[in-house]
Amino acid sequence: MTLESLLVFLKAPRPGQVKTRLATTLGDEAACGIYRRLVETVLDRISSLPNVRLVYAPTDAEEEIQPWVRPGWEIHPQESGDLGQRLHLAFRSAFARGAHRVVIIGSDCPAITTSDITAAWSALRMMDVVLGPATDGGYWLIGLRRPQPVLFENIAWSTGTVFCDTLESARGAGLKVSILRELSDVDTEADWLNFLESEKARE
Repeated sequence: MTLESLLVFLKAPRPGQVKTRLATTLGDEAACGIYRRLVETVLDRISSLPNVRLVYAPTDAEEEIQPWVRPGWEIHPQESGDLGQRLHLAFRSAFARGAHRVVIIGSDCPAITTSDITAAWSALRMMDVVLGPATDGGYWLIGLRRPQPVLFENIAWSTGTVFCDTLESARGAGLKVSILRELSDVDTEADWLNFLESEKARE
């Protein structure tokens, strides 16, 4: 493998199991359709990158994830545990395979570009951690140049303090941190409508 690796955390597009906040107002089927659209948007935007691994859940979802795989990409199931444990294990696996700079993103932030990923890889030549803050208080990207389990411990996942808590943990451990631009996730109906407007503006 190359020295730089990108992991994309994904879920199987199953109604009732994805975009549950959207589903509360739009219904399970519509929310699942939106999830598919977001995943495809993100993957289209990074399609030129080599050495991408789609890390999916649940473990029986390989057939559902396979259509999203581009030439040269790989897929692998997520490990068990909470989000922090799964992130840590995914990083550890990538480094064990020989990567020197590893970046993980999800599929909630359709504004991600290849420039964001290459900027993160570039920062990791000098910095220990790269974070992309999200407007909801989480992060849309995390990158490391070696495993850092402390960053995934004692974090209240899916809350508005994830980014700040992670940054505090990193600085408390003496790690050098680079912060990328702030982007918006699509988690609510308002977020979805904003995304649609931005897509119209790009046309």
